[in-house]
Amino acid sequence: MDKQMTAAEVVSQLEDGMTIGIGGWGPRRKPMALVREILRSDLKDLTLVSYGGADVGMLCAAGKVKKLVFAFVSLDFIPLEAHFRKARQSGSIEVMEIDEGMMLLGLRAAAWGLPFIPTEIGLGTDIVTKNPDIKLIDSPYDDKEWVAMPALNLDASLIHVDHADARGVCQISGPDHYMDDMFARAAKKTYVSCDELVDSSYFNSPEQARLVFWERAATAGVVHIPGGAHPSSCSPLYGFDVPHFKEYSAAAKDEAGFGGYADKYLGASEADYQTAVGGLDAIRQIPLPTY
Repeated sequence: MDKQMTAAEVVSQLEDGMTIGIGGWGPRRKPMALVREILRSDLKDLTLVSYGGADVGMLCAAGKVKKLVFAFVSLDFIPLEAHFRKARQSGSIEVMEIDEGMMLLGLRAAAWGLPFIPTEIGLGTDIVTKNPDIKLIDSPYDDKEWVAMPALNLDASLIHVDHADARGVCQISGPDHYMDDMFARAAKKTYVSCDELVDSSYFNSPEQARLVFWERAATAGVVHIPGGAHPSSCSPLYGFDVPHFKEYSAAAKDEAGFGGYADKYLGASEADYQTAVGGLDAIRQIPLPTY
């Protein structure tokens, strides 16, 4: 029952053209170490499904993305992620832009094995007119029309958590687990990076067990990468790195572009990246954001 893997082993399981879900939310708890491993790989033509942040921006900037299914791509204090903006404006990616709630319903439909879930969300908006794959259906019970949000079936999901064990039990201790449980269940295989790898006995207490949001059977692999969400946050361990995000975003306007950022920080391994950003101790000292 030992599901431990390396980041390279995870990426070796992915293939060109796959539909990949990425958990987290904007600049929060993104599996950035796994994203960086994709950046170091030859993977291409990916369809991403994400409540996006720098995960989306970096993969678009590196030419890895064919299509993006998204509700937003934001760094919060930078409302529109700069590298995503560049890709969107250039027309280099296909897009399916939908409401946050519709995306949740699409993931839920995939998790439940349904072809779609009916909803009122999107009626009367350009979400329907601009997305030909989203159909309208008539209710069999009255004369109402509904949006049929199609299932967002994922070949793989990538998620970051604060604690996990080798069996694939994953814990999210922050104030919000976002939609990660649906990402985990909507995918054929879910790969999780964790800041802390714990013994299974850690989850014996009710206080710890109640912070587990999906079944360990849904987890195909666990990668122990302390600091692996940086520059996004991993509450309660560290916040998101505002100066780093500002430098990364500014690269979208630099002559060297994303390539200049990657040359400075990406390196040949996660160890190289963390050395370039000041090390794990520096990551762990980043304060949590206050709202």
